Amino acid sequence: MRGRATARLLSFRAFNFLKPGDLKMPTKFTAEIKKQLGYYVYRLIDPRNGETFYIGKGKDNRVFDHASGNIREEEEGQDSEKLKRIREIKLSNFEVGHVIHRHGLSNSTALEVEAALLDAYPSTTNIAGGHDSGERGARHAQEIIQEFSAKEAVFRHNVIAIKINRSATEKSVYNAVRYAWKLDKNRAEKSSYVLAVINGLIVGVFEPEAWFPATPEFFPAYEQTRHGRIGFVGKEAPNNIANLYLGKRLPAKYRKRGAAAPARYITSSK
Repeated sequence: MRGRATARLLSFRAFNFLKPGDLKMPTKFTAEIKKQLGYYVYRLIDPRNGETFYIGKGKDNRVFDHASGNIREEEEGQDSEKLKRIREIKLSNFEVGHVIHRHGLSNSTALEVEAALLDAYPSTTNIAGGHDSGERGARHAQEIIQEFSAKEAVFRHNVIAIKINRSATEKSVYNAVRYAWKLDKNRAEKSSYVLAVINGLIVGVFEPEAWFPATPEFFPAYEQTRHGRIGFVGKEAPNNIANLYLGKRLPAKYRKRGAAAPARYITSSK
């Protein structure tokens, strides 16, 4: 145990005090290594303070592409905070550090390892949670009991269920669920209510009054435009509607394992 702690301390010190030119970082794997490597899971580390700022999985030279910032911004989409951090590190004349935690994995196993690391490093710049992090991620035993004891929701209206697991700790449930999602505006307008979901449980029910593009013009509290996304302005649903859904569990068929998209359209079953 002491040896592991010492290794971690030395690793941090090395990243914290390495000066440019002290260590030549590899920039790619050879073809032979790539064949043996399989899928792997890695962390990106800021050498200025030893902080882990991103968890990723991939194969071939994915870790080097990320560490160098050699990833197209269109591909990254929401991960602008990660790219910003990488640029800051490079402007400081440092190189992004990395650790490969597990290699020789199948894609499905790599997803599980990535999700576990995201639970262990919750302050990373990753926008999306890990694989099944909302369903099987880190939580207290009481939360598990609450989830499995709850009755399944029966949908009497057309609704949109939106997972807000990560953003709910930073803002109110309403503000977390109303902005900003990759949804079809016409289809969203046909949904009567929006359900806020945390770890499979419905924690908020809202009635949208209007849907708008995710721009500062319509959402002044947010400075950046979120291209291809929309949000809504609305109010809490009436009590007789809210009571149908609040505290209920989202049925398993709407919580498909591995589904990354946080928003799901649900059609009335009546």
